Amino acid sequence: MAQLQEVSAKEDAVPVTLAFGDGIGPEIMRASLKVLLAAGANISIEPIDIGERAYLAGNTAGIEPRAWDSLRRTKVFYKAPITTPQGGGFKSLNVTVRKSLGLFANVRPCAAYAPFVATKHPAMDVVIVRENEEDLYAGIEHRQTDEVYQCLKLISRPGCEKIVRYAFEYAKTQDRKKVTCFTKDNIMKLTDGLFHKVFDEIAAEYPEIENEHWIVDIGAAKLADTPEVFDVLVMPNLYGDVLSDIAAQIAGSVGLAPSANIGEHCAMFEAIHGSAPRRAGQDVANPSGLLLAGVMMMVHIGQREVAERVHNAWLKAIEDGIHTYDIFKDGISAQKVGTMAFTDAVIARLGEKPTSLQPVSYNTNAKPFVVPQATKRPRAKKVLVGIDVFVHSNGDVEQLATDMQKAANHLYELSMITNRGVKVWPDGLPETFCTDHWRCRYLAKPEKQFNKAMIVELLKNLASDGVDFIKTEHLFTFDGEAGYSLGQGQ
Repeated sequence: MAQLQEVSAKEDAVPVTLAFGDGIGPEIMRASLKVLLAAGANISIEPIDIGERAYLAGNTAGIEPRAWDSLRRTKVFYKAPITTPQGGGFKSLNVTVRKSLGLFANVRPCAAYAPFVATKHPAMDVVIVRENEEDLYAGIEHRQTDEVYQCLKLISRPGCEKIVRYAFEYAKTQDRKKVTCFTKDNIMKLTDGLFHKVFDEIAAEYPEIENEHWIVDIGAAKLADTPEVFDVLVMPNLYGDVLSDIAAQIAGSVGLAPSANIGEHCAMFEAIHGSAPRRAGQDVANPSGLLLAGVMMMVHIGQREVAERVHNAWLKAIEDGIHTYDIFKDGISAQKVGTMAFTDAVIARLGEKPTSLQPVSYNTNAKPFVVPQATKRPRAKKVLVGIDVFVHSNGDVEQLATDMQKAANHLYELSMITNRGVKVWPDGLPETFCTDHWRCRYLAKPEKQFNKAMIVELLKNLASDGVDFIKTEHLFTFDGEAGYSLGQGQ
């Protein structure tokens, strides 16, 4: 590949799997590599083909099978942004790589560079640690009725333990003073409730680090208004995805933001922005996000001197007003430059440090902390106490209740029916809007036992009566604690 002609690695070079990506990807990757190599990066590149070409070649995940061999071998992935073709049938490459390689921690620093990059929050310096594998990003969705679609939100205790402990270990090694958790556990009491519970448990092991929890909506408002009150933020996948982009933008520009995706066996480094195909081939793209991701990669592979040289040279170029079009501002910027001119400006400043912006210093003697693993816990005593049967029906709720009651026996009973989570039987409100999707909950009667044979009998009875059941969820207690939510209005 022509892009690799300038790479001349030493014998002890660290192997890195590299993807040039799509759109502006090849341009900003060439620029980033040029700076890293000029600063002394000792890496050996293994290129792989991913993204649009892989998709169109029939790989619906956007990555060719042989690429996995390279990733397993190098354990380090430097990736430019890629384009996912529009239309159904194509899975997100980022999600595929993160989940397949166990890259559970997405680390996104969001810092302001005032007054050289416009921002309303000049003191902002936040790191968002986002859980990367679970939550709604499991991508498990179903259409269940004419009117209702479902997406499953999956949160595991091991997933929570790993990401929360990573956030505290990161704060500890980076000399950060506070870790804040965002969830919506006032509504999602089991899933987000677990994340919050694990956060409190692990926070107690780090008494030297301040900790706090915010409900995500007011926490997001506070982040947008007063980000300087936060230090390290840890949160589930969806919130972290949304808020890290917001945080990067209010800090100055999404185009400046890098990210690291960390797992036990591999790590991936990338900019957080997309492939911007409309800007491709014009020599205008800002390589900063990908370059700073390269800085994070240098720290990860133990080449901290290189990371420090590149980061300080980049800060010096920003401070000197050498800006690409996306951050150029009259009265602040000194010169508007293209991709390669900006690259050359950073290289020209290698060995220099900023004088107004705070220079960075990477401790060359520091050892990376061990990537956290979850603790195995004993199995709880799990008792089946009932079942939720989801039904597709356009009829009246009273008639549905009559039909569902007929299928029960003397050991269990229909206890409630909900529609979109709101209790509509018994004693529902006539104002409640209902769709064609109903949850019918059966619970064992007092002093009675529920078992799976009863479930088989129940479903057989429902089928015989022509009830269109579409899904079931078993209801358990775990060590006596209910493992299921109530209906809204109960």
